[in-house]
Amino acid sequence: MARVRRLALQSPVAWACVLVPLVLGLGADLLSKEIAFEHLNIRWFDDAARVPQVRSDSYDAIPNYLTFQAHVNYGAVFGIGQGARVLFIVVSLLALGLLGYLFSRSGAQRVYQVLVGLLLAGVLGNLYDRAVYGYVRDMIYALPGWQFSDLAGFLPAREIFPWIFNIADSLLCAGVFGMFVHSLFARDETAAAPADLPADRAATSHAES
Repeated sequence: MARVRRLALQSPVAWACVLVPLVLGLGADLLSKEIAFEHLNIRWFDDAARVPQVRSDSYDAIPNYLTFQAHVNYGAVFGIGQGARVLFIVVSLLALGLLGYLFSRSGAQRVYQVLVGLLLAGVLGNLYDRAVYGYVRDMIYALPGWQFSDLAGFLPAREIFPWIFNIADSLLCAGVFGMFVHSLFARDETAAAPADLPADRAATSHAES
């Protein structure tokens, strides 16, 4: 069974399923960061903890729903673990190794391979920022200013989604959620389809079955 699962590494279709979302996702993430930090009029300052931060102009892409505003994050998603740069770089490298292993054992699970590609793009996008800049560049501010009290008067006057994020974060969340749904509903597709293999490998696969 382990040998059959490793056949994903010899499948052009499997590689395409991983590399297309990886390249498109990573490209969109890095390009959007460059554009945002070039055009949003960045102003650096030191906060109370003496950690360099940025203020920037805001651009309302969809008024009241989606705003672009530059922000730097020295931690992980939702601002967790501020300042733990080396730890997050190590964790990202381990995540890349795990995703490579999952791909090697993915067989003919095409949706699963696309999800692996999305996760790789998300990890690499933020890993690049941490390695090059020491922080992650964020710019997407969804539901700006929306508060729970706007939905129901008895709820607290607290912002519904106060975090600013980036495309890499979105890819990570979509990939993790997709993996969860896939684990619930996907049928077993670990065996690679002979059509995905080179002719000599396909013949061997038929002969051994």
